[in-house]
Amino acid sequence: MAKTAELSEKEPELTDLLGADESVVQAMMQWLAHLRSERRLSPKTVEAYARDLRQCLQFLCTHWGEPVTLDRFAALEAADVRAFLAMRRAGDIAGRSLMRTLAGLRSFGRFLEREGKGKVGALSGVRAPKIAKSLPKPLPMDAAKRLADADERAGEARETWVLARDAAVMALLYGSGLRISEALGLKRREVPRPGEGDVLIVTGKGNKTRMVPVLQNVLALIDEYARLCPYPLPADGPMFFGAKGGPLSPRIIQLAMERLRGALGLPDSATPHALRHSFATHLLSRGGDLRAIQELLGHASLSTTQIYTGIDSERLLQVYASAHPRR
Repeated sequence: MAKTAELSEKEPELTDLLGADESVVQAMMQWLAHLRSERRLSPKTVEAYARDLRQCLQFLCTHWGEPVTLDRFAALEAADVRAFLAMRRAGDIAGRSLMRTLAGLRSFGRFLEREGKGKVGALSGVRAPKIAKSLPKPLPMDAAKRLADADERAGEARETWVLARDAAVMALLYGSGLRISEALGLKRREVPRPGEGDVLIVTGKGNKTRMVPVLQNVLALIDEYARLCPYPLPADGPMFFGAKGGPLSPRIIQLAMERLRGALGLPDSATPHALRHSFATHLLSRGGDLRAIQELLGHASLSTTQIYTGIDSERLLQVYASAHPRR
């Protein structure tokens, strides 16, 4: 049974594991290729969509008692979709993941319609699950700055260049508001040396590039890491290396953050991504323009960036409540 589950994750073209016939398998493969090449979705999003569709097809095969065909899938009813989502929710799947699942199924349905392989009307008739709105949790300014100080980890049994590397990465996350994948995806030639530039060309989601300013003190930290790094740093190679000379894994930075959380007394919400939240929140609190922050973060929609206004409003209300003379 474990072997079958493993195969179903790695070999989605196998019909018997999908619970679908060959026509559905081929349509799925074409859809995934479309998401990668034409839609240019991130690999993780494509992987999640593929997993969600496989689970749906397996569920429908059991639910209907027969393999799923294109004609049968096109005749999908809203009750079938709700039953699948209810099954996922029973497995403690969060509302946000259910929204992604429904978005993926709708994308597959639209692809089938464009390719003339049937119209799945039921998918548009199912309401997306509600999710509780939660505000990002930025770090205090002082804590965010200290995370980029290699001396904070001076007592750890780590090589000096590793501590310098981690400090440089965290300084990039907070100083330029980068996603961790964007910081670790930088090539050596894309990072100016101190005094030779103040802009990074970053490749973000969907392979979209944007210009992001970088502080000179951040470049100095990166330069210090480069000086100490025991591995060659060719212009077209990665800027940041792992301890064994391979590409640096995001997990290594996450673990470094976990160690610092304890040393600095920070909550579990203090993650590498929280440094990006802190970048946006601190800019906004200092009078930064929302549209400019949207560009800096690489958000496709201003509505995504507007979540930070909620944080700033909350902070203002706290100040009001604590400082107003009539309280």
